[in-house]
Amino acid sequence: MTQVSRAEYCVIACAEAWRDAGEVLASPMGVIPSVGARLARRTFAPDLLLTDGEALLIGPDGAVEGWLPYRQHLALVTGGRRHVMMGASQIDRYGNQNISCIGDWARPTRQLLGVRGAPVNTLNNPTSYWVPRHSRRVFVERVDMVCGVGYDRAADAPHHRIPRVVSDLGVFDFATPDHSMRLASLHPGVSVEQVREATGFALTVPDEVPYTREPTTRELELIRDAIDPADTRAREVGH
Repeated sequence: MTQVSRAEYCVIACAEAWRDAGEVLASPMGVIPSVGARLARRTFAPDLLLTDGEALLIGPDGAVEGWLPYRQHLALVTGGRRHVMMGASQIDRYGNQNISCIGDWARPTRQLLGVRGAPVNTLNNPTSYWVPRHSRRVFVERVDMVCGVGYDRAADAPHHRIPRVVSDLGVFDFATPDHSMRLASLHPGVSVEQVREATGFALTVPDEVPYTREPTTRELELIRDAIDPADTRAREVGH
């Protein structure tokens, strides 16, 4: 097998978010999550539904497979039959996410996207996160504004679940007694110390942390030749 890039490990980690998902709507946001969702559909998640981001259901090659009117889209969202992978300008130990502003919301130092659909996403369907540059500015002790709802705020939400957070350093989940963030795997070439140094709160770290799995030869062929031949993934994670 040729050398696997960090971006390709990130693609694999994102794709794994949809393993055994069944017939649910994948809503990946960002280049690497999109490549990951298409890879999952072509390999171990054949029932996954992909969209063009508007009103059409499409196949891995972009061919139209069906129509998804907005009403039906909302029915999938509110019924827990979508798994979205969003970005995060900030995320804390319980998975609260911020994409709205930095600083006090009444007088922010920086205005971002706004809350948008994050509360509905996180309360009604599984929501994972993709962070292309893991740092203490993103992984914070307390988010400046809650957009996506974390485990400490969603005890009664029937479909709330954060399967994973993927960054350019590793994969994280909330498989702890208090649903605080845990280091689930390291991308090859990354150390536990690097992750701790780049995180603004105390992570749960198991005694033994596995590496993110290697892509198969077939998966690498699909990523490089069929799904992303222009290597746009390297623009999101260049190391």
